[in-house]
Amino acid sequence: MVFLLGNNFHELKLVKKALESFYALGPQTSERILAKYSIHPRAKIGTLPPRTITALTAELSSMKIENEAKKVIQDNIKRLRDMGTYRGRRHAMGLPARGQRTRNQTETAKKLNKVERRG
Repeated sequence: MVFLLGNNFHELKLVKKALESFYALGPQTSERILAKYSIHPRAKIGTLPPRTITALTAELSSMKIENEAKKVIQDNIKRLRDMGTYRGRRHAMGLPARGQRTRNQTETAKKLNKVERRG
């Protein structure tokens, strides 16, 4: 098991997939990190030297991921709601906020656009 920023990963897991498992790190960001440290895209976590793992941990700790990224998104939605924009009102009502049709199926949007209603 390899320990990377508070998470344990199996040694046979791809480094790219391990990086993408963090919230707010997608394919492009993980590829950019791999290129920065010259890690092969198909490399496994168990084959990395300890210095590289330490460098990856330092890189990830300087980024806004996991709870910090979720907080930023919630703050952005709260700002939209406070300003009274169309998107903010749609988020508050739990309806689609990005132009999807609401005539037939809105259940998925109602599940995904839930925001706690305070104040």
